[in-house]
Amino acid sequence: MARLLLSLDGQVLAEYNMNKERYTIGRLPDNDIRIDNPAVSGHHSLIINILNDSFLEDLNSTNGTYVNGKLIKKHAMQHGDVITVGHHQLRYIDSQEDNASQEEFEKTMVITPGSQGEDRIRRVGQAVDRAAANAAAAAAPRKPAVVAEAAVALPKAKLQVLSGAFAGRELELTKALTTLGRPGIQVAAITRRAEGYYIVHVDSGKEDDYPLVNGVPIGPQARKLADNDIVQLAGVKMGFFEN
Repeated sequence: MARLLLSLDGQVLAEYNMNKERYTIGRLPDNDIRIDNPAVSGHHSLIINILNDSFLEDLNSTNGTYVNGKLIKKHAMQHGDVITVGHHQLRYIDSQEDNASQEEFEKTMVITPGSQGEDRIRRVGQAVDRAAANAAAAAAPRKPAVVAEAAVALPKAKLQVLSGAFAGRELELTKALTTLGRPGIQVAAITRRAEGYYIVHVDSGKEDDYPLVNGVPIGPQARKLADNDIVQLAGVKMGFFEN
């Protein structure tokens, strides 16, 4: 089953599973994919799904329908195609190709601890432990029972890619330590602790080149993540979401 990811300015807004034969895209409420924006016509575009193939057609819209930057009237969709309707984008994801894309994303962005060296990963854990201890001290007094309860109640979390070729990809943060990035460019680690999820800088190709959280460099210290934080690492923008 194919799907569409709706985004605006690099931010993913919605996801649509293509389980029907016809999908209309437009500004009016009767569309399957409604984009309430003046730049979008009332009934702007149409997607027809036939077996495993999808076909896009412009419905004589005022501002036109674009695929990968080119104005189209009709177009046979391919995995990764980006439809532009007004100011919004719809990325077409083919399910079979998507599985391969997920594997490629994890190979590209997720780093095994061995490739970074045990000593460096140990320093990451120590930095996070210090940050967690500081957070606990700031919240004192706290009873041990409350700490235990917090560990049990820690929600699951994930990263969702918001920009670039892997937009829409998700990574569940199930490990105690997940190392992300590109060696020689920028590497960071995210850890699960009883107090929450922390991100810490590991390495980069430039001095003082730290990952960003909500547009602000995290610096050399570990930073606790909050639901809906935007992380930018190695040129990739990702959203941190708690389930």
